[in-house]
Amino acid sequence: MTQIVRRIGVPPRERGSISGANCPDLFELTDGNFAVIGTEATAELESELPGDASRADYERIVIITRETLVRAKADIPDA
Repeated sequence: MTQIVRRIGVPPRERGSISGANCPDLFELTDGNFAVIGTEATAELESELPGDASRADYERIVIITRETLVRAKADIPDA
C-alpha cells in the first residue's frame, strides 16, 4: 500500500493560508512517486495540451500555484 512519506516544500500556512489547511500541496510517496493536491482543471485545460501530450480517463489535470512549486524545489530529489 502506497503511503505519504513527507510533504515536499512548506506547509500551506507558510504560503499564506490563514487556516493552514488549504491546498495546493505536494507529497512524496513510499513508492517514489508524488501526489499533488490542486485545483481540478481538466475540462478547462485538456484542449490546450500539446499534440504529444494526453491523459488517461483516470488522470486529471490539476493546477498548483507557482509559489507552491518554487518553494518545493529544494525538497525535490535530483534523482
